[in-house]
Amino acid sequence: MKKQKRRAKKYARNWKDYNEHLVRRGEMLLDLEFLDNWSKELGNMNKGKRGRGFDYPKSFIMFLAVFHFLFNLPLRQTEGFVSGLSRFIPKLEKPDHSTIGRRVSKMKPKLDNKTDEDIVIAVDSSGVKVTNRGDWMRHVWKAKRKKGYLKIHVAVDTKKKRILSMKVTTDKVGDSKNFKPLVEESNESGKVKKVLADGAYDSRGNFKLLDDNGIEAGIRVRKNSSLKRLGCRARQASVIEQKNYDKWKKKHGYGHRWDVECTFSSFKRMFGEFARSKKFYNMANEMILKAHIYNCLVGLTKFF
Repeated sequence: MKKQKRRAKKYARNWKDYNEHLVRRGEMLLDLEFLDNWSKELGNMNKGKRGRGFDYPKSFIMFLAVFHFLFNLPLRQTEGFVSGLSRFIPKLEKPDHSTIGRRVSKMKPKLDNKTDEDIVIAVDSSGVKVTNRGDWMRHVWKAKRKKGYLKIHVAVDTKKKRILSMKVTTDKVGDSKNFKPLVEESNESGKVKKVLADGAYDSRGNFKLLDDNGIEAGIRVRKNSSLKRLGCRARQASVIEQKNYDKWKKKHGYGHRWDVECTFSSFKRMFGEFARSKKFYNMANEMILKAHIYNCLVGLTKFF
């Protein structure tokens, strides 16, 4: 009983600080700093541009994208939101809903989370519905309506809980195929020292990739894995070590792999479990944009 009490006390969340963190997230939503740099930013964007210039700066479009995705605000209501806001801010120009939709769909923010510290990442994938329609027809009338899913593959910093890398594919692409680009892109943010992943990423190629780059592999191997080397010494050593799974799990901190599952849960509660865009290219941009907004809220940094 004493050990259980000590453990509970050690991992108890500081609810006062957490509540304050959530309050500060709300404060960030009405950051109107883009108004001060409106003309300067537009000048830089239109410098050397051929054809008609931009009427609205990128920071302003990002401001609208936050409300559009975070509150599931349709484009016409987003236009109305700006119209209402312009009553209090006379110099705020109002774009129409088609302009908002076109500009938001073309945004390509980078998941820039550079740090000098060593990073431990957890890798996994999850499904996102292509559309949020048709569930009632399938459930009640047993109608054969194709659901359709996107697959988002992410690498999450287990310490800061930020998404370091994201790849968007169709539901037919396997998890292991995106392991290498996720690790390489995460390595651009800082030195990746350990990768945690479930059995879907168990392959000699993935173990060899980590071994060649001096990265500790916390990948769960299949239960019936052969003890033979088969061209990959790193995987062979992991198979032998995982015969005592509890010891291996504790040594490599495999429990932190659940941080990526918590990220998926928070991400979907924040933005919903479906994509608003219709074309795959725009869907991919939408997911990256949502990941950028998510990182800003988690790290309490500016959206633009």
